[in-house]
Amino acid sequence: MNTRFETHIVRSVGAQGDGVAENGAFIARTLAGERVTTTGSGERLELAEILRASSDRVTPPCPHFGLCGGCALQHWAATPYLAWKQEQVRAALARVRIETDVTLAFAAEAGTRRRVALHARREGREILLGFKGRRSWTVQSIFACTIADPRIVEALPTLRSLAAPFLEHPKSAPILHVTVTLTGLDIDVTGIERKGGGLSADARARAAVACEGADIARVTLAGEVVYQSRAPMVRLGGAVVALPPGAFLQAAPTAEDAMTAVIVGAAAGARRTADLYCGVGTFTFRLAAFAPVLAADAASDAISALRAAVSSAPGLKPIAAEARDLDRRPILAADLKKIDVVVFDPPRAGAAAQTAQLAQSRVARVVGISCNPATFARDAKTLIDGGFVLDGVSVVDQFLWSPHIELVGVFSRV
Repeated sequence: MNTRFETHIVRSVGAQGDGVAENGAFIARTLAGERVTTTGSGERLELAEILRASSDRVTPPCPHFGLCGGCALQHWAATPYLAWKQEQVRAALARVRIETDVTLAFAAEAGTRRRVALHARREGREILLGFKGRRSWTVQSIFACTIADPRIVEALPTLRSLAAPFLEHPKSAPILHVTVTLTGLDIDVTGIERKGGGLSADARARAAVACEGADIARVTLAGEVVYQSRAPMVRLGGAVVALPPGAFLQAAPTAEDAMTAVIVGAAAGARRTADLYCGVGTFTFRLAAFAPVLAADAASDAISALRAAVSSAPGLKPIAAEARDLDRRPILAADLKKIDVVVFDPPRAGAAAQTAQLAQSRVARVVGISCNPATFARDAKTLIDGGFVLDGVSVVDQFLWSPHIELVGVFSRV
C-alpha cells in the first residue's frame, strides 16, 4: 500500500492548538512557519516529518506526548504559547467588537494539576489506564503525567488495580475522576453500564480491597459511596469543606489563588456581594472575609457542603446560600438592588440569562470567570450594552499545554 506524502507550510496555530496549513487544513503538533510533510486527506492531516522546525519548538517533557491526547502544546516554548492564549481571548472579544486590555495573570507549572479524568479499558488481560488519544476513542495507558500533582502519579498503579472491578461488564467504559484533597484522593467513577444491574457486590468488594493501604479517602460510583476511609476535605479561604461526590473544583490550587486575587481586588470596599454559580464556595469564603455574600448554585449537594463548612471558619461575614438553577431562574435585577459586586463563574455554556439580569441591575461592579472565551464575549456584550465597561481581562493558564483558557474579566458600571 502506497502512502501519499504532501508538503505544507504552517501559517498559524488555530484555536484548538493545531497548526493551520496554507490550504486551511489542520495539522496537530505543528507551529507557525514550519515546513512539514503530511499524510491523509481532508481538513485534518497527520504529521509525517518536520522539514523545517520553528525556532519556538522545544522538546516535549512528557514521554507520552504525541500518543496521549491530554497535552496538545508541549512542543511550544512558553513565551509564544502564553501570548497565543492571550490572543485567543482578544480575538473572541473582537468578534463582538469589544476592545480591552488582556493581560497574563498566571501561568501554571508542571505537577500542579489536582484534578484529572483517567479512562480505563481492558485489552486482553491488561488494564489500560490513562487518557484518550487525540481525536480518538483509544486509551493511551500512562505511567507518568507531567501536569498532574505527584500524588496522582504515585497512585497510578493503585488506580489501575482499582479500575479492574469497574470493567466487569463488557460495555462499561469507566472514567476515574481523581481529585487531590487534604485527606487523600477522592475518586468518582462514571461510565459504568447500568442496564446489567450496575456494579456487583463482588466488584465493590474488590474495589475496596484495591484501596486498602493507599492514600485514598473515598471512591464513589456516580455519587454512591463504594469505599470511604475518611471524608475528602479541601480548604477554601478560611473554611474547610467536605467535598460532595464529583464536586467541581478549579484545576490547580495556585490558579485558584491567582483568580481569587483578581476577584478580591475588584470587590474591595463592597458592602454586600453575590457569588453566582458558586459551587462549594471556591470564592464565597474569600468574599465573606470582608462582606456578606449571597451564594447560589444549581447543585444542591454543593450548597449543602458550603453551608456545613461555614462553622469551620469563624469570623466570616454572613453567607446566604441558595440551591437555584441560575439558567432557568436567574437572580432578578430587583433582587440585586442591595448588592455592590457580583461574581459569576458559569459552565462553558456561559450565563446568558443571568447576565441579562445583571445588565438591568444597579450593581456597581461585576467579575466574570470563564473557561470559554466565546461565551464570555457574548455575556460581556450583554453587560456592556447594559451600561458596563470591561475594565480588563486577566488570562489564567491553569490548563497547562492545553488550548483551554481560563479568564477573569472585571466590569464597572459607567
